Amino acid sequence: MLRKAWKIVLAVVLALLVVVLGYVAYVFIDYHCIGDQELTVERNAAATVEAGKEYSILSYNIGFGAYEDDYSFFMDGGTESRAYSAQAVRDNLSGAMEEVQSLHPDFVFLQEVDQDATRSHHVDETKLVREALTGLSSSFAQNYDSPYLFWPILEPHGASKSGILTFSGYDVDRAVRRSLPVATGPSKLIDLDRCYTVSALPVSNGRTLRLYNVHLSAYLTDGEIAIEQMNMLLEDMYSAYAAGDYVVCGGDFNKDLLGDSAEVFGISGNGESWAASFPEELLPEGITLAAP
Repeated sequence: MLRKAWKIVLAVVLALLVVVLGYVAYVFIDYHCIGDQELTVERNAAATVEAGKEYSILSYNIGFGAYEDDYSFFMDGGTESRAYSAQAVRDNLSGAMEEVQSLHPDFVFLQEVDQDATRSHHVDETKLVREALTGLSSSFAQNYDSPYLFWPILEPHGASKSGILTFSGYDVDRAVRRSLPVATGPSKLIDLDRCYTVSALPVSNGRTLRLYNVHLSAYLTDGEIAIEQMNMLLEDMYSAYAAGDYVVCGGDFNKDLLGDSAEVFGISGNGESWAASFPEELLPEGITLAAP
C-alpha cells in the first residue's frame, strides 16, 4: 500500500511539473515584439494647425479603466490585479472622458487603453473612448500583447492587448509607432512592448507639428534600459526639431523628469530623481533635463 501511495504522489508531482514547464514554455514562446509600424489614422478633423496660435494638450494614463479611490494595483504593492467588474470599467471610463471633455483640449494623449484584456474584463476601451471623443482624429498603437500571466494565483492578471491613443482636433497627415528597447531577460514579460507614437500635423506656415505620445518602462531592475529609451526618444525629437519641425512630447514617463516633481505639483512622493542620474554625454547638444 505504501509503495502504491508513493507512486500516486510521484505521478501527481510529475503531472504538476509537466503543467508548470508547459506553461513556462508557452509564455516565452508566445512573447513577441511588435516593432515599428505605420498607424491607421481615423480622420474626423480637417482643420489645419495655425502658426502663432495657442493650443492645449492633455495627457492621461487612464489605468485600463480600473483605478478608483480604493483601488490598489498589485505591481505597486496593492492587492488588485483586475478591475472590479466590466461595469466598473465602463463607469470609470465614462467619468474619465467627461473630465477630458470638460477641459476642451485640442490634443489628447491617453495611455493604458485596453482593446481586449482579462484585467479589464474584455471591455473594448478603444471603442468606448473614441465614441466619447467624437469629432477628433485618432490613432492607436499597441504596446502590450501578453500571453496569459498566471499571477497572482488567486486572481491572475491574465492576457492583455493594450496601447496608447492619440487624439487631435486638427488634421493629422500620418502617424507612426516607434518601438522602444525593453528588457531582454525574464522581466521583459512584465515590461510590455514599450513604444511611443509620432503624429505629424501640417501647420499653416508650411512646417510640421510632431506630437509624441509615450509610455516608458516601469518596474525595471536594469537602469540602462531607461537610459536607452530616453536617449532614443530625445534623439528622435531633437532630429525633428533641428529639421525645423515643432515638437511636443507627453505621456507616462514613469520617471521624475524634473527631479522635484512632488514639490512642483504639491503631492507626496519620494521617487528617485531620474534626471539627475542621466549621463549628460548622452544628451543631444543644447538639451537639458532639469533646471540647474
